[in-house]
Amino acid sequence: MPETQATSPPPKSLVASLAHLGPGIILASSIVGSGELIATTTVGAEAGFALLWLIVIGCAIKVAAQVEIGRNTITWGRTPLAAFDRVPGPRLGGRNWIYWGWVAMTMLIVVQQGGIVAGVAQSLAAGVPLTVEGRAYNEARNASAAAEIEAAVAARQGESAAADAAREAFLALDQAADELPTPRDTALWTVITGVVTAVLLAVSQYWLIERVSILLVGTFTLMTVLAVILLQADPTWAISTRELVSGVVPSIPPATDGRSPLTTALAALGIIGVGASELMFYPYWCLEKGYAKAIGPRNESQAWTTRARGWLRVMQLDAWGSMVVYTVVTIAFYLLGAATLGRLGLRPEGSEMVRTLGQMYVPIFGEWIREVFLMGAFAVLYSTFFVAAAGNARLVTDGLILAGRLPDTDSSRASWVRRLSMAWALLAMSLALFFQNPVAMVLASGIAQAIMLAAIAVAVLYFRYRDLDPRLLPSRAWDALLWVSATGFLIIGGWTIWQKAGDALAGLLG
Repeated sequence: MPETQATSPPPKSLVASLAHLGPGIILASSIVGSGELIATTTVGAEAGFALLWLIVIGCAIKVAAQVEIGRNTITWGRTPLAAFDRVPGPRLGGRNWIYWGWVAMTMLIVVQQGGIVAGVAQSLAAGVPLTVEGRAYNEARNASAAAEIEAAVAARQGESAAADAAREAFLALDQAADELPTPRDTALWTVITGVVTAVLLAVSQYWLIERVSILLVGTFTLMTVLAVILLQADPTWAISTRELVSGVVPSIPPATDGRSPLTTALAALGIIGVGASELMFYPYWCLEKGYAKAIGPRNESQAWTTRARGWLRVMQLDAWGSMVVYTVVTIAFYLLGAATLGRLGLRPEGSEMVRTLGQMYVPIFGEWIREVFLMGAFAVLYSTFFVAAAGNARLVTDGLILAGRLPDTDSSRASWVRRLSMAWALLAMSLALFFQNPVAMVLASGIAQAIMLAAIAVAVLYFRYRDLDPRLLPSRAWDALLWVSATGFLIIGGWTIWQKAGDALAGLLG
């Protein structure tokens, strides 16, 4: 096959390679949201520091699979879903078992997206109320939250009388807030978020998605890492060496109030770090960034091999860079959730999820941080929603093409990506209005994605040993890392299935 003018030589230095990164930035922005802000902090609130080891493993083991999927996609010029559809196994309707697993997972992912839209709307309603009732409700809830924090701080400092007085004030203020009419602000912001996002996605291109991701995530991420650092300056909230050691030594905390933190953690493992869905749509961003185009169509020439190896190194740098970012951020969110929400006995849930999450920052920065947090929460949650809608629209378009429902042409693909991006945003908006329980919606998707990781483990091993150009063989060290990743996926998926099957059986027998 002749060389094409579209190909380009890979960068030769690290500095030059940095200019070609980007897909990992989009990936990180889709991660720092439902996985970290909601799921990870919820695990920390329930388990304290005890499951830090599991959260770190959940992040670290995924990068090898991420690279292997990307390698298969950009060297063969296939879309990721088409690559997964080649994995041997049972087939139904002409498509394989991973394809149908992805279909089932996607149905729950759109529910997760509804949970994120609800979180976005909550943050906007709390920060920018649209009605008189909304302003009154916010004032009452903020007063209640301030009293709750005061009671918890006094209790931690051993001031029992002050703690009791603040607790009584909190209960009175909380009851007064409960008696107020429920404002319409969250529902209004839900509709506004869904419609505006649908319009933006209809006109967005790769470069816009990449830049929005950097803008929305960067500031809030830095604020969270800074919060963990400043936490250590306050003896009341500082994380002790003993607590950190208890977190990195594997252990399973006991259930409290009939709720097992391990169950929440298993659900979170599917979406913290790189979730199953992000693993599947990361290569789409690699394709749109131009890695496959720079390599050119596969042929037997040495020039193609040189380009492929060079651009694969760039993609690996991109993947490792995103792994460092999302692992640091995940650890920061977990520690902050354990050190504040866990010690305060608060759990993010229901219509007060975002307001409860904002309590994490009050002990470090003071009451004024609530308004800043609300805008930060909007930034990371909206970034996740925006990027995930764009990425999943590409997967769904690809799935419909593979099913023979859409023509496989560039113009048709681009048109349907825009249409499905809009439909995805509007469907998520509708689900947010219907369910109104963002934590449960996010964790439901996490369970499906945790199970899907087991299927991805089989796929990446197939890509490595049955579908890899011999000229691109990796090192033995890389193979060992890939096996660790695949084994971890199988354990997470199998353990989740076992847990959910046990819960179902207990429900039937009980």
